[in-house]
Amino acid sequence: MESDKNFVLGVYDDEDLLLKGIKDVREGGVKIHEVYSPFPVHGIEAALGYKTSRLSVAAFLFGITGTCLALTLQIGTMTVDWPMIVGGKDFFPFPTFIPVTFELTVLLAAFGMVGTFFTVSNLKPWGKPRIFDLRITDDKHVMAVDLAKNGMSEEEIKKVLQASGASEVNNKNFV
Repeated sequence: MESDKNFVLGVYDDEDLLLKGIKDVREGGVKIHEVYSPFPVHGIEAALGYKTSRLSVAAFLFGITGTCLALTLQIGTMTVDWPMIVGGKDFFPFPTFIPVTFELTVLLAAFGMVGTFFTVSNLKPWGKPRIFDLRITDDKHVMAVDLAKNGMSEEEIKKVLQASGASEVNNKNFV
């Protein structure tokens, strides 16, 4: 049995049942692969035990890079390469650099966050997503449990999912 090939799915009708089910399943010793929902469910990250995202750190680093690039470009061109002092203008006119610096900071932070998110989430244009159940885009919540990553048998996992309030328990195999 290969990892990420054979799954047991618990289908939930309501987000409150889902949150209670996540708690019950985790307390039952089952490792949850992922939970899919048609809309955001408040508190699901905490229930699944996810850590806080570090995307804000990436945004800050890309923003600082944009600030440094903007200032380097403007200082290099206006004060080093072509220092034109006309009409009493300062040699280093920092207030005139602020709009371009701000815009490049925001631009690189936004592009950097999008690129980082796509990279970390393994979203690529040529990738084919795994669809566990077509109803996750409509009205059902699905909890996927990878059989290879759990020390319990398939029947034990199914019993835990049914006891947690799942309206259906199904198998899903990927080739």
